[in-house]
Amino acid sequence: KNIRFKDEYTASYIGKGVSKIDYGTVQPEKEITNSRPIFYFEVLIKDDGKESDMLIGIGEKDITEKILLSYTDVFADVVNGLLFKGRQVLMPEELVDQAPRAIYKADGRTREVERDVAKRWMKNGIRIACIGFENETNPDPDMPLRVFNYDGSEYRVQLLKENVKNPRYPVVTLVLYFGHRKHWEAPVWLHEAVEIPEIFKPYVSDIKINVFEIAYLTDEQLGYFHSDFRVVADYFVQKQRNGDYIPNRNKLQHVEAVLQLLSVMTKDNRFEDVLNEPYGSGGGVNNMCDVLDRVEARGEARGEARGEARGEARGEARGVKKGESRLAALIMELLSAGRGSEVEKAARDEQYRAKLFKEFNIL
Repeated sequence: KNIRFKDEYTASYIGKGVSKIDYGTVQPEKEITNSRPIFYFEVLIKDDGKESDMLIGIGEKDITEKILLSYTDVFADVVNGLLFKGRQVLMPEELVDQAPRAIYKADGRTREVERDVAKRWMKNGIRIACIGFENETNPDPDMPLRVFNYDGSEYRVQLLKENVKNPRYPVVTLVLYFGHRKHWEAPVWLHEAVEIPEIFKPYVSDIKINVFEIAYLTDEQLGYFHSDFRVVADYFVQKQRNGDYIPNRNKLQHVEAVLQLLSVMTKDNRFEDVLNEPYGSGGGVNNMCDVLDRVEARGEARGEARGEARGEARGEARGVKKGESRLAALIMELLSAGRGSEVEKAARDEQYRAKLFKEFNIL
């Protein structure tokens, strides 16, 4: 049977057995991989006093952008590249999965805070730190408050009765900003995000969040990365600098996860469409050159089919390609301007679309 929770997570009954859940963390039991992987957590729940073993799955739209960064080789590479200039300080084998949700009890109620990706850094059985990532495509003026909340919740877990004798550890959050049309212009200090009377400012603790503008990395900084994250970062750097992307033949280790991340972050479904080719799950794709070859071949095939039907294959192929490019550019402009609600009207209303093309100077 299916059970729907208030947070839109779903659960499916998986039979007999007992699974343990702590208030501090929920550990992933298995990953079910198909064309669109979903992560599942096995937990013990009570329904009318009866214990049932349930499989809880995170919604696929929410998890898609997090899969690549969940791989230990990519996670360690991002930390080493951004924090230690490529020095191999943190090793993949030292990382332990940590549920992105911090769950604790307060005032007799269960409370929780969820971040994008989180892992424990362990050495010799000792937790060195908790490290978390937050993916952003648009500047968020409340980001300092959100990070303060994530980190504070993890520190709060350390104060629970069952953890009172354990060594305390630091919490580090990295905000990965993938926007390539403008810099992060939102607050990075807590004092910038809240209105504080001058008389109180000396007494209000301030924190600075760690925001990394991926699209504005230098060539030297790109060289710090050695995992698939370098391919992702290079894509956004090129889009920021040139407005276009020229792929290279660096071999991808996690093809499906890379394409899903790019699809979500760019809102370009063509990346994920490659996964639906006959090869399936990125089969036959080894690098970004292969990806773009597939995308172009697919577009040409569609254009030719339409053109043949009208006897104007070449002319229509060019027209279709130009029309798609103009519409894609318009959608990106609307989203960047915070006018996403106008996208549907622009797609349906030809006159309104023409007006917007003129407004954003899209030729």
